[in-house]
Amino acid sequence: MDLGLKDRVYVVTGGTRGLGYAVARELVADGAKVVVTGRDEKRAAEAAAELGPNAAGVAVDNSDPQAPRQLIATARELFGGFDGILVSVGGPPAGNAADNTDEQWQAAFESVFLGAVRLARAASAELEDGGSIGFVLSSTAYEPAPGMAISNGLRPGLAGFAKSLADELGPRGIRVFGLLPGRIATDRMRELDGLSPDPATRRAANESGIPLGRYGAPEEFGRAGAFLLSPAASYVTGVMLSVDGGARRGF
Repeated sequence: MDLGLKDRVYVVTGGTRGLGYAVARELVADGAKVVVTGRDEKRAAEAAAELGPNAAGVAVDNSDPQAPRQLIATARELFGGFDGILVSVGGPPAGNAADNTDEQWQAAFESVFLGAVRLARAASAELEDGGSIGFVLSSTAYEPAPGMAISNGLRPGLAGFAKSLADELGPRGIRVFGLLPGRIATDRMRELDGLSPDPATRRAANESGIPLGRYGAPEEFGRAGAFLLSPAASYVTGVMLSVDGGARRGF
């Protein structure tokens, strides 16, 4: 199926590694042009080089109030357009409600929540009919995960914002959606499994609760993200799509 991505231009924040990179790779593979971002300048340049001539890397922090306008301007300057954005950020620090500090909460709020809101707000002002805005959230948008109090607090709020934005932008033909990754085999997932004294046993236990019986591959998540950003998903908006091997089993 042709996703209609040829020569369309997207910004993918957190796109230098992990889930954001996986989506950026699938977008480029189907003919799109992407601006990928991350905090590390060297890694941003490396990621763009890996993705090829239809990619550019920019070192920014999602919490920077100037980031949205900078990234949209870069997309237009380098590739001549702006058709959508995928807002992906690194996961907030693990910890229980009694353990996370005010400083951790504040930093996560600025990056995970307010930074994402700013990016989406700037994108909505620039996009035209057919544009798309996606958020990489997590299953904690619906169900709390043990030892992830900050994520449990922020992700549901961002999902609610995305649904509100979908209602507001629908009349203009702009779609908004969320992606809820389950256990995808990224460095972040290995980091979380590594918090256990026996990571291999923890992974096996986690996989036993997934109907497909395994962690997802990054490219499987990437293909879902590329589809939802693409014109092929032109009648899909306001949804929170679980990409989790059936683990949540919900609507």
